[in-house]
Amino acid sequence: MKFKYQAKTKEGATQVGFVEASDRDAASTILSSHDLFVLSVVADRPPSAFDNIAGFFGRVGRKDLIVFTRQLATLLEARLPLNNALKILYEQTSNANLKLAVSQVTEDIDAGITFSQAMARQGKVFPDYYIEMVRAAEVTGNLNEVASFLADFTEKEGDLASKAASALVYPGIVVGLFIIVAFILITFVYPSLGAVFAENGVALPWYTQVLLDTGTFLSKWWIAVVVAVIVLGAVAVNYFQTEEGEALLDEAKIRLPIVKKVYLPVIMARFGNSAALLVHGGIPIAQALEIIGHMVGNSLYKDVVHDIAEDVRQGSLLSASIAKHPEFFAPLVSQMVAVGETTGKIEEMFTRLSNIYTRQADEVTNNLVDLIQPVLMIGIGLMVGLLFASILIPIYSLTESIH
Repeated sequence: MKFKYQAKTKEGATQVGFVEASDRDAASTILSSHDLFVLSVVADRPPSAFDNIAGFFGRVGRKDLIVFTRQLATLLEARLPLNNALKILYEQTSNANLKLAVSQVTEDIDAGITFSQAMARQGKVFPDYYIEMVRAAEVTGNLNEVASFLADFTEKEGDLASKAASALVYPGIVVGLFIIVAFILITFVYPSLGAVFAENGVALPWYTQVLLDTGTFLSKWWIAVVVAVIVLGAVAVNYFQTEEGEALLDEAKIRLPIVKKVYLPVIMARFGNSAALLVHGGIPIAQALEIIGHMVGNSLYKDVVHDIAEDVRQGSLLSASIAKHPEFFAPLVSQMVAVGETTGKIEEMFTRLSNIYTRQADEVTNNLVDLIQPVLMIGIGLMVGLLFASILIPIYSLTESIH
């Protein structure tokens, strides 16, 4: 269960965030063990449907986040103080939601809260991996380097998402138009033709009968059906924004045959890329793994990476711990990590691993783009053929009986 807390550090700074625990007392115990003086611990209620809708409209687009991060990296590389850099970005940011978030982050930093804690309070704007990387940068002191990495990382993610989206735009339009036309034909046209066939005693193929029965039902209840589809869609969206729904969706991404071909290389590229930067920044490997768990963007992998981190804390080699989870990590990953551990070039191995899987993700995406459109055209063509054959064949039989 997740609890929202407010606490004071030994230095007197206010810290706000979330902690996972079985109950409120356990949450307080965890916080106290980290030398925090607990001010309040409140159960974090699950978001309502209204909260999810409001959150959707309150999101910041990927492009705005990329521009913000790239500008932040540039200003920090110019050795501007963080507060001054944020104030400059506030003036330059055009996105209203991001502008408000930057303003609140700046105020929190002025009040003594760390950058990562201030960003955590704007969780709808800044992703978990973003906050965790900034938190790690505060430990290592390489915030400008991390900001550059985050900008590159978000750009790569954006490029991959744009490729996938562009590959699906045309097929999506075609499928949408087909569904609309088929719905109109089946609901409003086919029932009247069915009455003509019945009057003339035309023998109907089974698929024609199914479509006519469906059309008869929809002609009476189509408003209820449309409302039901909208309601079920809203319920489904709300469910997949809950922890249980996200876990189910994350599992589908790594289990479905075609989806995992694209998704798993992306996960591995994130793993290698973030691991290389964290190791380069001097973060202990167990702590780096905990941060990586937030960055991979999949709840199942997050749990697995957490287990690997625990094994490493117990003294196991990272390569051996990874090898225990062959369903999540291909043998190549543990083998390359083992080479890095042997040669002392673990950072270089992580970078190579990221490059391998980035190329693989690009290749698979490009192949799918080339494949999906002709396959979809064939599928739509068969459906259209069935739709019209189910009516044209009985019409032909009707004209033959008249003659």
